[in-house]
This record gives sequence, structure tokens and C-alpha cells, in this order.
Amino acid sequence: MITRTVTDQEPSHRAQPRPNSRTKALSPWLYAPIAPLLTPALTPGHRSGDAKAMSIDFSLSPELEAIRIQVRQFIDEVVRPAEQAIDENDRESLIAGIIKMRTEAKARSLWLPQMPKEWGGMGLTHVELAMVQAEAAKSRFGPYALNCQAPDEGNMNTLLHWGTDAQKEKYLKLLCDGYGRSCFAMTEPEVAGSDPTLIQTRAYEDGDEWVINGHKWFISGANRANFAILLCRTEDNPDLPQAANTAFIIDLPSEGWNEVREIETMHGGTGHSEILIEDLRVHKDQMLGGRGQGHLLGQFRLGPARLAHCMRWIAQAETALDLMVERSLTRYSHGSFLAEKQGIQWLIADSAIELYQCKLMVLHSAYKIDRKEDFKSEVSMTKHFVANSLCRIIDRAIQVHGALGYSKDSPLADMYMNARWARFADGADEIHMMRTAERTIAAFRDHGTTRTATGNLPI
Repeated sequence: MITRTVTDQEPSHRAQPRPNSRTKALSPWLYAPIAPLLTPALTPGHRSGDAKAMSIDFSLSPELEAIRIQVRQFIDEVVRPAEQAIDENDRESLIAGIIKMRTEAKARSLWLPQMPKEWGGMGLTHVELAMVQAEAAKSRFGPYALNCQAPDEGNMNTLLHWGTDAQKEKYLKLLCDGYGRSCFAMTEPEVAGSDPTLIQTRAYEDGDEWVINGHKWFISGANRANFAILLCRTEDNPDLPQAANTAFIIDLPSEGWNEVREIETMHGGTGHSEILIEDLRVHKDQMLGGRGQGHLLGQFRLGPARLAHCMRWIAQAETALDLMVERSLTRYSHGSFLAEKQGIQWLIADSAIELYQCKLMVLHSAYKIDRKEDFKSEVSMTKHFVANSLCRIIDRAIQVHGALGYSKDSPLADMYMNARWARFADGADEIHMMRTAERTIAAFRDHGTTRTATGNLPI
């Protein structure tokens, strides 16, 4: 634990180090803003004698440290061997491999880390979940094994908070038990995917049913989903553009839901589908949330889901950095190992610094979600920064590996192709930058300082 004590007479946000102890005082004070991340009770104002204390503790409790070690061992002992045996072109092999991993995850009590215990989960906070996701995603099948993968994870959270009792019993239970998959159908090819107010898929009432027509695009997991959460336009002239859309749960397969194709990407066919919806009928009981609340539901879902992506991307970035350093220590060229050359050291240093920033941003954003504080700014900035850092770190690792990194003999080529989508998934870079700029300008106009737009931290 790092602790800095400030007397009651000193304004805590302007505290100065004591003379002759500059190094000792500044180091903990520099990192003090992240104080409450893992020990929320130790916040500014916590009493210690007659002084106020701000404490930072990045250590895990013995119980959480045990979980972290369990997840790491599970990935090494179960997931990696099963991953090697899976033929992804053979559906039966894929399903059998995932069932084997999931059975063992349940046996080890590592099932559903993101869900409350009453739904069979581990009941972890978002800060604690970050630790699990960052270990699990060291393998691409890790999140699937623990049943905390996208898009199901975000859909579970949405159903938990927005679903009726009947919807939870039918759809949420299916996902939590691990017997079904789902998709989230929002994006359309004709309009910008980052602006859901432009959605053109429409629904109109016909008695007790809604009839839906439209065109969806890049819907992840649709080809294997048991149901979809679909956003479509139900209101023609709402008072607010954000009140035009409504969410529905669509059983799959359904008449009128037509998969046009699985979209081929630079990473190959990865389960993103184009869907044509023609006179699809759903009962009014399939509405998820209220009429006109689709935009609100989507934003509720996307915030934590974006952060969960970041948790998993950190695992991939760390793997790339590990590979980069390992290569630099074993590759000899022009009289020395690569690790001894300044140009390579800079690539390593830049990557380490960025990864450190990523971890702190994820933890602080998760902390704000757990505290039920407004987290939009933090999650938006975190998503943008982590997505770009992921791509940069993998790119540097490829550079250090040379032709080997570019080839399929190394995992880096696949990692880079898979990572490239991070910069537009769940909001393109430019959208997050625009929103960050708007919030920063607004903060200065309202308060005369940009502090509230940069984490609102006590530094």
C-alpha cells in the first residue's frame, strides 16, 4: 500500500512534499488519484488519527489473488491444450472443444465472472472483472470458456437490467447456462454505424404484433445465435432523435430474418453477418424495454461492453509486448542482441508506457462504473486509447520480428488482423475523439477548468 498523509490544515489537492524528502513524497503523491480502485473504502477523508489519508492499494485481496491464479492456471492447463485440438473449420470439433472447456470452468467455479451469484455467476465488480478478463483473453478461447465473451456478455447485462421476468427466464437463463448464443443487431450498411439515430430498419404495429423490415450489417455471431436483440425505428417524429428506436428480442431462426452472407474480412470469415429483414413479425411481448427506449438501451449496453473489450485487448497487447521482448533477447544482429540496440529499446519502452496507461485507464473507468458515477467520458477515452495502443503495440512487435512477425508462423499476424477492427467497433475513433473534445470544451465553459473532463481526479 502507498499512503500519503496530509494534515487537516493542508488543502489535500495542493499538498506539498516535506523538505529533504522530495523523492519519497512525490512518488506516491504522483499516483494518488487512483486511490480507490481496489480499496474503495480508502478514499480522501478516511480518518487516521487526526489526519486525513489518501491511500492507494493496487494489491488484490488473498481471495481475488487466488481467483487470478486459478484463471491463469485454467488457461494454461485446459484452454490452450483444447485450443490446439480444435479444428475451426469443423463445427462439431469447435462445439466439442468449447463444451469441454466450459465443463471444466464450471467445475473450477470460474463460470460467468461478470454475472451476479443469483444467476450462477461469480459476482465480481467491474474492477475485479478486469483482472479476470485480462487473464482469460491471453487465449482467444478463454472468454468463451468462462462464458464472458462478446456479444453475449453485453446482452446478458442488458437482459438482466431491462428484461421482464419472462424474458429473463427464457433468454437470460439460456445464456447463463451456456446453452445458447445471441447477437446484437444495430449496425446498418446504408447509414453510419456510430450514429444509431440514423437507423432505417422500421417496425409498425399490426394488432398484437410488430412487423419489421430493414437491412442489418456486420452483426457479430448472428450465424450461430439463438436470438437477437434488434434495434429498429418505431417513431416517425419523436421530440428527440434519440427517442425514435425500440429494441425487440427476435427468436432465431424466424421467418423474415434472412442471412444474406457471412462477411469476409481481412481476418477471414469471422462470424459477422449481413441480414435482410422482410416482414418479420414479433409479438408485442418481445419488446425489450419501453417503446422509444432503444437508443437508451443501446447506450446502457455499450458502455460496459466497450470497457470489457478493453480488458480483453490489454491481454492481447501484453502478449504482443512479451513476444517483442522475448524476440529482442534472442535475436542477434550486427554485433549485439536486438535488446541492446536503442532503436529496439524505444519500441519496447513506448509499448510498456502505453500498456501501463491502458491498465490505469481501464481500472479507473471500471471503478466509476462500480460506484455508479457518470462514466461516459472515461470509458470513451479508454476505448479510443486502448484500441489504438493495441494496434501500435502489435505493429511494433511485428517490426521487431521482421518477416517472422508478418508470417503465419508467428501469432502476431493474426493478432494484428483481428485487432484492426477495434478502432471502429463500438464507436469509431473519430466519434470518441469528437465526444471527448466536446466534453472538454463544455467542462471549461462551465467550470473554467478542464478537470472534470480528464477523469475528475484529485490531482
